[in-house]
Amino acid sequence: MAEEMTKAELGSSSSTTKSRSLWPSLFRWIPTSTDHIIDAEKRLLSLVKTPYVQEQVNIGSGPPGSKVRWFRSASNEPRFINTVTFDSKDDSPTLVMVHGYGASQGFFFRNFDALARRFRVIAIDQLGWGGSSRPDFTCKSTEETEAWFIDSFEEWRKAKNLSNFILLGHSVGGYVAAKYALKHPEHIQHLILVGPAGFSLESDGKSEWLTRFRATWKGAVLNHLWESNFTPQKLVRGIGPWGPDLVRKYTSARFSSYSTGDLLTEEESKLLTDYVYHTVAAKASGELCLKYIFSFGAFARLPLLHSASEWKVPTTFIYGFEDWMNYQGAQEARKQMKVPCEIIRVPQAGHFVFIDNPSGFHSAVLYACRRFLLPDPDSQSLPEGLTSA
Repeated sequence: MAEEMTKAELGSSSSTTKSRSLWPSLFRWIPTSTDHIIDAEKRLLSLVKTPYVQEQVNIGSGPPGSKVRWFRSASNEPRFINTVTFDSKDDSPTLVMVHGYGASQGFFFRNFDALARRFRVIAIDQLGWGGSSRPDFTCKSTEETEAWFIDSFEEWRKAKNLSNFILLGHSVGGYVAAKYALKHPEHIQHLILVGPAGFSLESDGKSEWLTRFRATWKGAVLNHLWESNFTPQKLVRGIGPWGPDLVRKYTSARFSSYSTGDLLTEEESKLLTDYVYHTVAAKASGELCLKYIFSFGAFARLPLLHSASEWKVPTTFIYGFEDWMNYQGAQEARKQMKVPCEIIRVPQAGHFVFIDNPSGFHSAVLYACRRFLLPDPDSQSLPEGLTSA
Protein backbone atom coordinates (compact mmCIF):
# COMPACT_ATOMS: atom_id res chain seq x y z
CA MET A 1 0.00 0.00 0.00
CA ALA A 2 1.20 3.52 -0.69
CA GLU A 3 0.15 7.02 0.22
CA GLU A 4 0.40 9.02 -3.01
CA MET A 5 0.67 12.73 -3.77
CA THR A 6 0.99 14.21 -7.24
CA LYS A 7 3.25 17.17 -7.95
CA ALA A 8 0.25 19.48 -8.04
CA GLU A 9 -1.13 18.12 -4.76
CA LEU A 10 2.23 18.66 -3.09
CA GLY A 11 2.13 22.27 -4.16
CA SER A 12 -1.36 22.86 -2.80
CA SER A 13 -0.43 21.44 0.59
CA SER A 14 2.74 23.47 1.07
CA SER A 15 1.15 26.56 2.57
CA THR A 16 -0.68 24.46 5.16
CA THR A 17 2.53 22.65 6.09
CA LYS A 18 4.46 25.91 6.38
CA SER A 19 1.89 27.53 8.64
CA ARG A 20 1.87 24.42 10.83
CA SER A 21 5.64 24.01 11.14
CA LEU A 22 7.19 27.50 10.79
CA TRP A 23 6.19 28.94 14.16
CA PRO A 24 7.41 25.99 16.29
CA SER A 25 10.67 25.89 14.27
CA LEU A 26 11.56 29.36 15.53
CA PHE A 27 12.11 27.83 18.94
CA ARG A 28 13.89 24.62 17.87
CA TRP A 29 17.62 24.15 18.40
CA ILE A 30 17.59 22.02 15.24
CA PRO A 31 15.13 23.77 12.90
CA THR A 32 13.92 20.76 10.92
CA SER A 33 11.25 18.05 10.86
CA THR A 34 9.78 15.44 8.51
CA ASP A 35 7.47 18.13 7.13
CA HIS A 36 10.51 20.30 6.40
CA ILE A 37 12.19 17.43 4.51
CA ILE A 38 9.19 16.78 2.29
CA ASP A 39 8.70 20.50 1.68
CA ALA A 40 12.38 20.93 0.79
CA GLU A 41 12.15 17.93 -1.56
CA LYS A 42 9.11 19.44 -3.25
CA ARG A 43 10.88 22.77 -3.74
CA LEU A 44 13.99 21.10 -5.18
CA LEU A 45 11.96 18.93 -7.53
CA SER A 46 10.07 22.00 -8.74
CA LEU A 47 13.14 22.42 -10.98
CA VAL A 48 12.20 19.16 -12.72
CA LYS A 49 9.82 19.58 -15.63
CA THR A 50 8.69 15.94 -15.89
CA PRO A 51 5.51 15.20 -13.90
CA TYR A 52 5.96 12.77 -11.04
CA VAL A 53 4.13 11.04 -8.22
CA GLN A 54 5.49 11.07 -4.68
CA GLU A 55 4.42 8.27 -2.35
CA GLN A 56 5.22 6.73 1.00
CA VAL A 57 5.46 2.99 0.31
CA ASN A 58 4.55 0.81 3.29
CA ILE A 59 7.21 -1.85 3.93
CA GLY A 60 5.68 -3.16 7.15
CA SER A 61 7.43 -3.42 10.49
CA GLY A 62 10.21 -5.80 9.47
CA PRO A 63 11.20 -8.64 7.14
CA PRO A 64 8.57 -11.44 7.07
CA GLY A 65 9.53 -14.24 9.42
CA SER A 66 12.30 -12.21 11.05
CA LYS A 67 12.53 -11.78 14.81
CA VAL A 68 14.54 -8.59 14.28
CA ARG A 69 12.32 -5.76 13.10
CA TRP A 70 13.65 -2.72 11.27
CA PHE A 71 14.01 -0.97 14.61
CA ARG A 72 14.58 -3.98 16.94
CA SER A 73 11.27 -3.50 18.67
CA ALA A 74 8.17 -5.48 19.53
CA SER A 75 6.08 -2.72 17.97
CA ASN A 76 4.14 -3.51 14.80
CA GLU A 77 4.29 0.09 13.64
CA PRO A 78 4.74 0.10 9.83
CA ARG A 79 7.61 1.89 8.16
CA PHE A 80 7.68 3.70 4.83
CA ILE A 81 10.06 4.30 1.93
CA ASN A 82 9.78 7.75 0.34
CA THR A 83 9.49 7.22 -3.43
CA VAL A 84 9.15 9.39 -6.53
CA THR A 85 8.08 7.96 -9.90
CA PHE A 86 8.34 10.02 -13.08
CA ASP A 87 6.00 9.91 -16.06
CA SER A 88 7.28 7.84 -18.98
CA LYS A 89 6.23 5.99 -22.11
CA ASP A 90 4.42 2.72 -21.44
CA ASP A 91 7.14 0.55 -22.96
CA SER A 92 10.08 2.25 -21.23
CA PRO A 93 12.47 0.08 -19.19
CA THR A 94 12.37 0.74 -15.45
CA LEU A 95 15.36 2.42 -13.83
CA VAL A 96 15.48 2.43 -10.01
CA MET A 97 17.92 4.96 -8.51
CA VAL A 98 19.44 4.60 -5.04
CA HIS A 99 21.33 7.47 -3.39
CA GLY A 100 24.56 7.34 -1.39
CA TYR A 101 25.62 8.14 2.16
CA GLY A 102 24.57 11.55 3.46
CA ALA A 103 22.30 12.02 0.45
CA SER A 104 18.72 11.35 -0.64
CA GLN A 105 16.90 10.82 -3.92
CA GLY A 106 16.67 14.57 -4.58
CA PHE A 107 20.42 14.61 -5.34
CA PHE A 108 19.47 13.26 -8.78
CA PHE A 109 17.42 16.39 -9.54
CA ARG A 110 19.67 17.29 -12.49
CA ASN A 111 19.10 13.89 -14.08
CA PHE A 112 15.42 13.12 -13.80
CA ASP A 113 14.26 15.01 -16.91
CA ALA A 114 16.90 13.54 -19.23
CA LEU A 115 16.55 9.97 -17.96
CA ALA A 116 12.73 10.06 -17.87
CA ARG A 117 12.74 10.54 -21.66
CA ARG A 118 14.08 6.99 -22.03
CA PHE A 119 13.19 5.21 -18.80
CA ARG A 120 10.46 4.81 -16.24
CA VAL A 121 12.51 6.45 -13.47
CA ILE A 122 11.85 5.59 -9.82
CA ALA A 123 14.03 7.07 -7.08
CA ILE A 124 13.89 6.24 -3.39
CA ASP A 125 15.13 7.41 -0.03
CA GLN A 126 16.64 4.38 1.68
CA LEU A 127 15.25 3.37 5.06
CA GLY A 128 16.56 5.80 7.65
CA TRP A 129 17.33 8.56 5.11
CA GLY A 130 15.61 11.55 3.54
CA GLY A 131 11.83 11.50 3.79
CA SER A 132 11.63 7.77 4.58
CA SER A 133 10.93 6.41 8.05
CA ARG A 134 13.82 6.80 10.48
CA PRO A 135 13.67 3.91 12.94
CA ASP A 136 16.13 3.77 15.82
CA PHE A 137 19.29 2.23 14.39
CA THR A 138 20.33 -0.57 16.74
CA CYS A 139 22.12 -2.99 14.40
CA LYS A 140 25.12 -4.58 16.09
CA SER A 141 27.02 -6.19 13.21
CA THR A 142 27.96 -5.76 9.56
CA GLU A 143 25.55 -8.54 8.57
CA GLU A 144 22.61 -6.97 10.43
CA THR A 145 23.41 -3.57 8.96
CA GLU A 146 23.51 -4.89 5.40
CA ALA A 147 20.20 -6.69 6.01
CA TRP A 148 18.64 -3.42 7.23
CA PHE A 149 19.10 -1.92 3.75
CA ILE A 150 18.82 -5.03 1.56
CA ASP A 151 15.70 -6.45 3.19
CA SER A 152 13.90 -3.11 3.41
CA PHE A 153 14.61 -2.56 -0.30
CA GLU A 154 13.23 -6.02 -1.09
CA GLU A 155 10.03 -5.29 0.86
CA TRP A 156 9.75 -2.01 -1.07
CA ARG A 157 10.18 -3.92 -4.37
CA LYS A 158 7.40 -6.33 -3.38
CA ALA A 159 5.09 -3.48 -2.41
CA LYS A 160 5.74 -1.81 -5.77
CA ASN A 161 5.37 -5.16 -7.60
CA LEU A 162 8.58 -4.60 -9.56
CA SER A 163 10.73 -7.07 -11.43
CA ASN A 164 13.12 -7.01 -14.37
CA PHE A 165 14.40 -3.52 -13.66
CA ILE A 166 17.72 -1.72 -14.02
CA LEU A 167 19.21 -0.88 -10.64
CA LEU A 168 21.49 2.14 -10.24
CA GLY A 169 23.25 2.91 -6.97
CA HIS A 170 25.68 5.68 -6.05
CA SER A 171 28.51 5.35 -3.50
CA VAL A 172 27.13 3.52 -0.44
CA GLY A 173 23.92 3.14 -2.46
CA GLY A 174 26.07 1.30 -5.00
CA TYR A 175 27.31 -0.98 -2.24
CA VAL A 176 23.72 -1.69 -1.20
CA ALA A 177 22.62 -2.20 -4.82
CA ALA A 178 25.46 -4.68 -5.42
CA LYS A 179 24.72 -6.61 -2.23
CA TYR A 180 21.02 -6.68 -3.17
CA ALA A 181 21.85 -7.98 -6.66
CA LEU A 182 23.97 -10.74 -5.13
CA LYS A 183 21.03 -11.84 -2.97
CA HIS A 184 18.19 -11.23 -5.47
CA PRO A 185 19.71 -11.39 -8.99
CA GLU A 186 16.46 -12.68 -10.50
CA HIS A 187 14.89 -9.21 -10.31
CA ILE A 188 17.72 -7.20 -11.90
CA GLN A 189 18.24 -6.79 -15.66
CA HIS A 190 21.35 -4.67 -15.34
CA LEU A 191 23.35 -3.16 -12.49
CA ILE A 192 24.86 0.33 -12.71
CA LEU A 193 27.30 1.21 -9.94
CA VAL A 194 28.23 4.89 -9.80
CA GLY A 195 31.41 5.52 -7.80
CA PRO A 196 30.49 2.54 -5.62
CA ALA A 197 31.91 1.99 -2.16
CA GLY A 198 33.21 -1.42 -1.19
CA PHE A 199 35.66 -2.31 -3.97
CA SER A 200 38.86 -1.07 -2.33
CA LEU A 201 40.92 -3.28 -0.03
CA GLU A 202 43.07 -2.24 2.91
CA SER A 203 45.87 -4.16 1.22
CA ASP A 204 46.08 -1.71 -1.69
CA GLY A 205 48.49 1.24 -1.88
CA LYS A 206 46.09 3.65 -0.23
CA SER A 207 46.19 1.66 3.02
CA GLU A 208 49.94 2.25 3.46
CA TRP A 209 49.32 5.98 3.77
CA LEU A 210 46.36 5.29 6.05
CA THR A 211 48.45 3.07 8.33
CA ARG A 212 51.00 5.85 8.72
CA PHE A 213 48.26 8.42 9.32
CA ARG A 214 46.61 6.27 12.01
CA ALA A 215 49.92 6.29 13.89
CA THR A 216 49.72 10.09 14.25
CA TRP A 217 47.69 11.74 16.99
CA LYS A 218 45.30 13.20 14.41
CA GLY A 219 44.77 9.80 12.87
CA ALA A 220 44.20 8.21 16.26
CA VAL A 221 41.58 10.85 17.13
CA LEU A 222 39.76 10.45 13.82
CA ASN A 223 39.86 6.66 14.03
CA HIS A 224 38.41 6.86 17.56
CA LEU A 225 35.62 9.15 16.35
CA TRP A 226 34.88 6.75 13.49
CA GLU A 227 34.67 3.71 15.78
CA SER A 228 32.51 5.76 18.16
CA ASN A 229 30.10 6.31 15.25
CA PHE A 230 30.55 10.07 15.25
CA THR A 231 29.03 11.20 11.94
CA PRO A 232 29.17 14.53 10.07
CA GLN A 233 25.44 14.80 10.64
CA LYS A 234 26.01 14.90 14.39
CA LEU A 235 28.14 18.00 13.93
CA VAL A 236 25.38 19.70 11.92
CA ARG A 237 22.86 18.90 14.64
CA GLY A 238 25.26 19.92 17.40
CA ILE A 239 25.61 23.51 16.19
CA GLY A 240 21.83 23.88 16.00
CA PRO A 241 20.62 27.02 14.20
CA TRP A 242 24.09 27.55 12.70
CA GLY A 243 23.80 24.22 10.86
CA PRO A 244 22.18 25.63 7.69
CA ASP A 245 25.10 28.04 7.21
CA LEU A 246 27.65 25.21 7.56
CA VAL A 247 25.78 23.13 4.98
CA ARG A 248 25.57 26.13 2.64
CA LYS A 249 29.35 26.56 2.80
CA TYR A 250 29.84 22.85 2.09
CA THR A 251 27.51 22.67 -0.90
CA SER A 252 28.87 25.93 -2.36
CA ALA A 253 32.44 24.64 -2.12
CA ARG A 254 31.77 21.06 -3.18
CA PHE A 255 29.53 21.59 -6.19
CA SER A 256 31.56 24.38 -7.74
CA SER A 257 34.39 21.88 -8.34
CA TYR A 258 34.92 19.46 -11.24
CA SER A 259 32.22 21.20 -13.28
CA THR A 260 31.92 21.34 -17.06
CA GLY A 261 31.08 25.02 -16.71
CA ASP A 262 27.43 24.20 -16.12
CA LEU A 263 27.68 25.36 -12.51
CA LEU A 264 24.75 25.16 -10.16
CA THR A 265 22.58 28.21 -10.67
CA GLU A 266 21.88 30.41 -7.69
CA GLU A 267 18.41 28.88 -7.40
CA GLU A 268 19.73 25.31 -7.69
CA SER A 269 22.36 25.97 -5.05
CA LYS A 270 19.87 27.52 -2.66
CA LEU A 271 17.29 24.73 -3.04
CA LEU A 272 19.89 21.95 -2.83
CA THR A 273 21.44 23.48 0.29
CA ASP A 274 18.03 23.72 1.96
CA TYR A 275 17.26 20.11 1.02
CA VAL A 276 20.63 18.81 2.21
CA TYR A 277 20.31 20.57 5.56
CA HIS A 278 16.89 19.15 6.39
CA THR A 279 17.83 15.60 5.32
CA VAL A 280 21.09 15.50 7.31
CA ALA A 281 19.85 17.35 10.41
CA ALA A 282 16.84 15.10 10.98
CA LYS A 283 16.84 12.19 13.42
CA ALA A 284 19.90 9.94 13.18
CA SER A 285 19.01 6.57 11.70
CA GLY A 286 20.51 5.17 8.48
CA GLU A 287 23.64 7.32 8.88
CA LEU A 288 24.71 5.14 11.82
CA CYS A 289 25.47 2.28 9.41
CA LEU A 290 28.88 3.74 8.66
CA LYS A 291 31.16 2.07 11.22
CA TYR A 292 29.50 -1.32 10.74
CA ILE A 293 29.90 -1.44 6.97
CA PHE A 294 33.26 0.35 6.69
CA SER A 295 36.43 0.67 8.71
CA PHE A 296 38.20 4.03 8.97
CA GLY A 297 39.25 5.04 5.46
CA ALA A 298 36.01 3.76 3.88
CA PHE A 299 37.29 0.18 3.45
CA ALA A 300 34.40 -2.29 3.44
CA ARG A 301 34.45 -4.82 6.26
CA LEU A 302 32.93 -7.34 3.81
CA PRO A 303 34.50 -6.19 0.51
CA LEU A 304 32.53 -6.65 -2.68
CA LEU A 305 35.76 -7.63 -4.39
CA HIS A 306 35.60 -10.91 -2.47
CA SER A 307 32.16 -11.66 -3.99
CA ALA A 308 32.99 -10.82 -7.62
CA SER A 309 33.12 -14.47 -8.68
CA GLU A 310 29.51 -14.86 -7.47
CA TRP A 311 28.20 -12.02 -9.70
CA LYS A 312 25.13 -12.98 -11.74
CA VAL A 313 24.00 -9.62 -13.16
CA PRO A 314 25.64 -7.73 -16.08
CA THR A 315 27.24 -4.62 -14.58
CA THR A 316 28.43 -1.18 -15.61
CA PHE A 317 30.66 0.91 -13.35
CA ILE A 318 30.63 4.70 -13.81
CA TYR A 319 33.29 6.94 -12.24
CA GLY A 320 34.10 10.62 -12.52
CA PHE A 321 37.71 11.24 -13.55
CA GLU A 322 38.29 12.94 -10.18
CA ASP A 323 36.30 10.44 -8.10
CA TRP A 324 38.07 9.61 -4.85
CA MET A 325 36.64 6.10 -5.13
CA ASN A 326 39.22 3.87 -6.77
CA TYR A 327 38.14 2.48 -10.16
CA GLN A 328 41.06 0.03 -10.07
CA GLY A 329 39.03 -2.00 -7.56
CA ALA A 330 36.34 -2.42 -10.22
CA GLN A 331 39.01 -3.56 -12.66
CA GLU A 332 40.13 -6.24 -10.22
CA ALA A 333 36.52 -7.33 -9.66
CA ARG A 334 35.91 -7.59 -13.41
CA LYS A 335 38.72 -10.16 -13.72
CA GLN A 336 36.73 -12.50 -11.47
CA MET A 337 33.26 -11.87 -12.89
CA LYS A 338 31.60 -14.40 -15.18
CA VAL A 339 29.09 -11.85 -16.53
CA PRO A 340 29.54 -8.86 -18.88
CA CYS A 341 31.16 -5.93 -17.10
CA GLU A 342 32.35 -2.53 -18.32
CA ILE A 343 33.90 0.47 -16.61
CA ILE A 344 33.18 4.00 -17.88
CA ARG A 345 34.95 7.16 -16.73
CA VAL A 346 33.32 10.58 -17.14
CA PRO A 347 35.51 13.69 -17.54
CA GLN A 348 35.28 16.88 -15.48
CA ALA A 349 33.50 15.13 -12.65
CA GLY A 350 34.19 13.92 -9.14
CA HIS A 351 32.31 11.57 -6.83
CA PHE A 352 28.98 13.27 -7.58
CA VAL A 353 29.40 12.74 -11.32
CA PHE A 354 25.64 13.15 -11.94
CA ILE A 355 25.76 16.70 -10.53
CA ASP A 356 29.23 17.67 -11.73
CA ASN A 357 28.76 16.62 -15.37
CA PRO A 358 25.13 15.61 -15.90
CA SER A 359 25.32 15.36 -19.69
CA GLY A 360 28.35 13.06 -19.48
CA PHE A 361 26.60 10.99 -16.83
CA HIS A 362 23.46 10.67 -18.97
CA SER A 363 25.53 9.53 -21.94
CA ALA A 364 27.20 6.90 -19.76
CA VAL A 365 23.87 5.58 -18.43
CA LEU A 366 22.30 5.42 -21.90
CA TYR A 367 25.35 3.59 -23.24
CA ALA A 368 25.23 1.16 -20.31
CA CYS A 369 21.58 0.41 -21.10
CA ARG A 370 21.91 0.30 -24.89
CA ARG A 371 20.64 -3.28 -25.18
CA PHE A 372 17.34 -2.17 -23.62
CA LEU A 373 17.03 1.01 -25.71
CA LEU A 374 18.41 0.24 -29.19
CA PRO A 375 17.51 -2.35 -31.84
CA ASP A 376 21.20 -2.89 -32.67
CA PRO A 377 23.13 -2.24 -29.44
CA ASP A 378 26.36 -3.84 -30.69
CA SER A 379 26.75 -1.10 -33.30
CA GLN A 380 26.78 1.61 -30.63
CA SER A 381 30.20 3.09 -29.88
CA LEU A 382 31.22 4.73 -26.61
CA PRO A 383 30.02 8.37 -26.65
CA GLU A 384 32.63 11.02 -27.31
CA GLY A 385 34.40 12.26 -24.21
CA LEU A 386 33.82 9.12 -22.17
CA THR A 387 36.65 6.70 -21.47
CA SER A 388 36.54 2.92 -21.09
CA ALA A 389 38.81 1.62 -18.32
